[in-house]
Amino acid sequence: MNVQRQGMVIYFQHMKNLRQIKKHGHLIYASKKSKYAILYVDKERHEETMEKLERFPFVSKVVPSYKPEVKTDYENAKPDKAKQYDYKMGI
Repeated sequence: MNVQRQGMVIYFQHMKNLRQIKKHGHLIYASKKSKYAILYVDKERHEETMEKLERFPFVSKVVPSYKPEVKTDYENAKPDKAKQYDYKMGI
């Protein structure tokens, strides 16, 4: 049962409104200084959650995470010989 999740960054005006943001997904991180939060939601509910959060008066901006679209399979990646030797030795 692997649920696909999508992250989003929510910029807000006051930390006291963080409780309302928490209700819409899984809060990972909130920055007091920069006033943003990282929230994860199910991929199926991602669009509707973004629209709900953008309607709040204290939310400045909602930006989706582009991590699922980034390609992580690298071609022509050559392993380092020295590191392979260290791994075999258990260092």
